[in-house]
Amino acid sequence: MLILAGQANLTSTMLEKINQTAEFFRSKVSDMPKIAIILGTGLGPIAELIEDKTVIPYSQIPNFPVSTVEGHSGNFIFGNLAGKRVMAMQGRFHYYEGYDMKTVTFPVRVMRALGVETLIVSNAAGGMNKEFLVGDVMVITDHINLFPENPLRGKNYNELGTRFPAMTEAYSKRLVAIADEIAREKSIRLMHGVYVGTTGPTFETPAEYEYFRVIGGDAVGMSTVPEVIVANHGGMEVFGLSVITDLGGKDITQVPTHEEVQQAAITAEPVTKMLVHELVSRL
Repeated sequence: MLILAGQANLTSTMLEKINQTAEFFRSKVSDMPKIAIILGTGLGPIAELIEDKTVIPYSQIPNFPVSTVEGHSGNFIFGNLAGKRVMAMQGRFHYYEGYDMKTVTFPVRVMRALGVETLIVSNAAGGMNKEFLVGDVMVITDHINLFPENPLRGKNYNELGTRFPAMTEAYSKRLVAIADEIAREKSIRLMHGVYVGTTGPTFETPAEYEYFRVIGGDAVGMSTVPEVIVANHGGMEVFGLSVITDLGGKDITQVPTHEEVQQAAITAEPVTKMLVHELVSRL
């Protein structure tokens, strides 16, 4: 009985935190968006396109962690983009920062509680596909989860989703098709690929890059996968973008740095800005 009582308390505490944070946002914003965007390393400036915005620092949000990564501003933004209401995270939380998976994915839980139906995620990634160039933008068509912990591990909360959610179409084919249409219209070099999610914070060894390529990966990074799993658990439609910020493999001698990753993401910024703007306008 004591164990069951403890589990019930844990359940209510997690759901209460989600609802508490959702109510905080409702007290600040009256018109809740159905579209959410998570902006990763170097991609935060996309937030500049959002108009009539309300900016709330993470430090002011109940139950929210704080991003500790350089290049992540740490703001939650509500406003208008391409004629649509959106919310955006300017900076995300990572497993390598020391947060557990429930904390890393907590913002996505709150988004769903607020009524978000479509989630757009972006990241910086290292490329091992031999056709990729630094600065390329890759639409994520699937992922390989190499994190040691799944964010759904533990007791399932039926209010949040089913116990065994399918990941057959973790990334919406409909949204990929829209992105491809935009790329053709705008003459954008837009790559497709499988994203490999790892813990970090080390960059990969040449042998690891080769391993990820052999098992079916095209790009690798330290985020996104947990958020996408939780978004699918909650029934959200997901679209993902990776900016290829460095290349790896046995024939690559480049030694990547976080500063170079940020710079490569900034170089790709015109493409990512335009692609996200156009995609949102067509949702």
